[in-house]
Amino acid sequence: MLTSLPLTEGPSLPTPTRRRGGRVVGSEVYAALDLGTNNCRMLVARPTGSGFHVVDAFSQATRLGEGLVGAGLLCDAAVERTLRALAQCAAKMRRRGATRTRHVATQACRQAANCDTFIARVADETGLDIEIISAQEEARLALAGCAALLDRRLGHALVFDIGGGSTELMWVRSDRGTPAHIEAMASLPVGVVTLGESHAAQLATVEGYHRTVEELVERFRGFEEDCRLCGRIRARKMQMLGTSGTVTTLGAVYLDLPRYDRAAVDGLAIPFSAISSLSHRLAAMTPEQRALHSCIGSDRADLVVAGCAILEAICQIWPLGRLRVADRGVREGMLLNMIRADMAAAAE
Repeated sequence: MLTSLPLTEGPSLPTPTRRRGGRVVGSEVYAALDLGTNNCRMLVARPTGSGFHVVDAFSQATRLGEGLVGAGLLCDAAVERTLRALAQCAAKMRRRGATRTRHVATQACRQAANCDTFIARVADETGLDIEIISAQEEARLALAGCAALLDRRLGHALVFDIGGGSTELMWVRSDRGTPAHIEAMASLPVGVVTLGESHAAQLATVEGYHRTVEELVERFRGFEEDCRLCGRIRARKMQMLGTSGTVTTLGAVYLDLPRYDRAAVDGLAIPFSAISSLSHRLAAMTPEQRALHSCIGSDRADLVVAGCAILEAICQIWPLGRLRVADRGVREGMLLNMIRADMAAAAE
């Protein structure tokens, strides 16, 4: 479904604004591509008076990071799958006449020893210039994309992004009248693909699922020890916002949707009690049973339990009671940053 999204923070866009050199900001076509460990996602959009309107989109589970934990390399099958997906993205950008683009890659490419060879092939075969971004930049982009969903009456937020190869945790200041900004962040090399592969046997049983959650609580606890967020939770000055396929999938399952509906899921608040019961229910199913759910499907059937374990660990450490779901993140952050940069240049 093609959508319109408002600017997360900052001024609305004028219509249209002329830049030096005669280019019109309002007529630009922007494209943002996020190549993750599990998914390849792209948006093509035009600016509107309050944000942007998506004119084309692409999302495919390519599992670029398949086997990366053991081998330290991008495997041939994953590279070929991803190259085919990237070729489709490049074709969509050309067809839509994209004039301003950014293409980024995250944890799998940060980690793989043969990433340079892969990036060179992407440029040669698709024409796309892939930028490998740091975990810090990934966190900043994710926050830029989803900050509009923060309740500005609360001064602080725990924002997280559960990816395929890593999980980013962010302590965010979200005071009224100032842009949300990251006070502290941590990137842990635990994602749905990496955990799903390293703990496959353990996650196949309910008992093993609970042991995995306990392991993750210990791995994530260091962020709490550094930031002391639980004190702000007790003072009711904290909120939780999650952006990832895990939280959007759980949101759709929680709503019992017959098919995924972004408008229903984006901004949804889910109580922790529901997260726990849904996670345990999914962990008790077989992959075949999970695949039959229209909002999970075969692509996520073997990964959603790993995502649930990560999410449950986060909920146990920071007992806020409810999670707000963001079906927006890195791609939206890139689009908004490019639009704002052009607005600033136009105003000079």
